[in-house]
Amino acid sequence: MQPTPELGEAIDRRLQQLASISSSPDHLTRLAFTPEMARANTLVEGWMRDAGMTTRLDAAGNLIGRYDGDRPGLPALVLGSHLDTVENAGRFDGMLGVVTAILCVEQFNNRSYRFPFAIEVVAFGDEEGVRFGTSVLGSLAFSGSVSRERLALRDGGGQTVEAAIGAFGHDSASLYLAARKKDDVLAYVEVHIEQGPVLETQDAPVACVSGIFGSTRLSMEISGYAGHAGTTPMAMRRDALAGAAEMILATETLAQAHGVVATVGKISALPSAINVIPDLVRFTIDARALKDEDRADYLGALRGQIGEIAARRSLSVSETILSEGSSAPCAEWLQNQIRSAIERKGLSPVTIPSGAGHDGAMLTSLTDFGMIFVRCRGGVSHHPDEFASHSDMAAAADVLYDFVANFKGEDG
Repeated sequence: MQPTPELGEAIDRRLQQLASISSSPDHLTRLAFTPEMARANTLVEGWMRDAGMTTRLDAAGNLIGRYDGDRPGLPALVLGSHLDTVENAGRFDGMLGVVTAILCVEQFNNRSYRFPFAIEVVAFGDEEGVRFGTSVLGSLAFSGSVSRERLALRDGGGQTVEAAIGAFGHDSASLYLAARKKDDVLAYVEVHIEQGPVLETQDAPVACVSGIFGSTRLSMEISGYAGHAGTTPMAMRRDALAGAAEMILATETLAQAHGVVATVGKISALPSAINVIPDLVRFTIDARALKDEDRADYLGALRGQIGEIAARRSLSVSETILSEGSSAPCAEWLQNQIRSAIERKGLSPVTIPSGAGHDGAMLTSLTDFGMIFVRCRGGVSHHPDEFASHSDMAAAADVLYDFVANFKGEDG
């Protein structure tokens, strides 16, 4: 497969088709276990079958296409990414990895190439975690690591994960059936936009990924006491929102001091009246670091600071851990093969870490994983302005094709 403009255009045409499947007519939003996700799966399943794959939807809603090797029943090299999106998304995040993998298999099928291993393309169903506030459900199920607690989480309408899976056509009691056996999977490799500015700064179309930041997602609930906005003296207030604002600023300041990245992305205040002092505030914290010990030190300092603010303002604090994941290094043997594929295409074998989480980090209990990053304009992601050029997408597809064509297992 050559990185021609036509190849990049073919990838983008499919990305645009997927981007048209949305819960909103004005922007791209496609959440897990929704009618829009079912429509996206149907579209992608057709592409998989056209590429010579057999298909199935597993008990967690992951769409899987399988291209058998030179004999039936061989373990698989797994490629792919996810099809769900954030609210008001761009068309590249997740979808690029699925489309690129399918086109790679399509080229092998057109040439009647078979390998001493199978190839599977997985379109994971819930990576972003927008609907239920907890991410990577599909890949956790794939690796056999989903907890019962996750199934009890609710979306904004009160529906649990368990009920949503049932409405999607599956019985959550059978979720364990989505788990794969270690002997059936050789490795997992994903193509994804960088979601950062490094490749653009280095003028590199693609990169090998060295590892993924560990992350912790928290939900904080701050309780005070409601009062009249005009009659309650400032010194006597237990203002939950004012306290939360101070805590949010501490989240940012301490992150800079500890060398981690942290974000408060969601906040709500009650009773949400212009003339009433807020007595209940909820906000989220997303903290990430390449070294798990740095993240732990930061969270310890932050919890101490939040406790001090709460005590000074006579507020109470309740914390819920939504998700927590260790940093995940990409396997060195896969990095070596990815860098070799990049070099064979005449490109510089740039290697960078990922500050964003990906499905591969959830598969480490099952198999080794590697990633190929694609340059994206301005490092913009999770936004309609997200963009990767036709030439860069074609280069990534060509590197993936070369990697698979020359793939050797960890033992060679």
